[in-house]
Amino acid sequence: MLTALLAVLLSLVVAPASSATPSSSADRGGHQGADPDEDLLVIGHRGASGYRPEHTLASYELAARMGADYIECDAVSTADAVLVCRHENEISGTTDVADRPEFADRQTTKTVDGVELTGWFTEDFTLAELQTLRAVERLPELREENTLYDGLFAVPTLDEFLELREELSRELDREIGAYIETKHPTYFDGIGLSLEEPLLADLREACLDRPDSPVFLQSFETTNLRELDAAGVRVPLVQLLSASGAPADLVAAGQPYTYADLSSPAGLAVVARYADGVGPEKSQVIPVAEDGTLGEPTSFVADAHAVDLLVHPYTFRNENEFLPAELDEGTDPAAYGRALEEQLAFWAAGVDGIFTDNPDTGVLTRDLFLDEALAPAA
Repeated sequence: MLTALLAVLLSLVVAPASSATPSSSADRGGHQGADPDEDLLVIGHRGASGYRPEHTLASYELAARMGADYIECDAVSTADAVLVCRHENEISGTTDVADRPEFADRQTTKTVDGVELTGWFTEDFTLAELQTLRAVERLPELREENTLYDGLFAVPTLDEFLELREELSRELDREIGAYIETKHPTYFDGIGLSLEEPLLADLREACLDRPDSPVFLQSFETTNLRELDAAGVRVPLVQLLSASGAPADLVAAGQPYTYADLSSPAGLAVVARYADGVGPEKSQVIPVAEDGTLGEPTSFVADAHAVDLLVHPYTFRNENEFLPAELDEGTDPAAYGRALEEQLAFWAAGVDGIFTDNPDTGVLTRDLFLDEALAPAA
């Protein structure tokens, strides 16, 4: 039975925001239970961001060529309401904007989801202005080789991302999926640049709004997913989660509900009313102990599968910096550690897919896991 707190949350996030009838996951073509025979997905996190500057067409293309089933695009808005692919609307760390004297006066300080940030923001640029910028590597101290590509690639639009997906699907003779996240939807609503309407328009234009379309829509917030569900969106919806904090929309509404609440068995039952999957932080599936060892799996996967939710944890990376200490190789944080062992542990824990900066590694571990799982017993 839902706790009193989660009962209130249920009324908050499930009650339709309009007169539209909420769609079921079956109507959306969503997942109807964790079947071990279902495909296990490798999702290129921001493309193949372990090898190219993130959220560039080059990163997306490489992810597909490495075998990713889906490619993630994070969507934010320009001043003229065009969706572009950036992990954050503050772009000083992923573009060369700070080196552009013509845009020096655009530097400003804003509060986004309760965090004060100083920099340059996509919503202060028209698309034409933004596309004069060039992408740079976000983690140059860890991914020095990626800095070779600094200054080469423009900031793509969501339309360009979807067009590339279609082109690569034809060329590679397999369907490449789009895994799209709306970033800071409450913030963008507050400045008159709602993300959902242009997103749905872009999907319709690309003929990707059907129940069998290779698309997932995801968000760390709850209200926009609930509204998409109530509006009859037919592609699967994914509630992103975190090991700490709370959804920004609930904080803005003065509601004291956290990601921990949503990640509990009762909370996951709430999420299943409007979504088809969850994207937990990987420590929610397998925690890392204080001594740096990979612990035992929690009940998270079983709890999510019990209410027919897919589980796609984030983010798997090859560098020592991002691995449990026991899987490090040497002391260089940028060196590759034993990432295969980490990923194999998560496949064995029953996840339905993984977000990875290194899609080739994800494909390899999935194949190793399936080979072992399908091998005949001795």
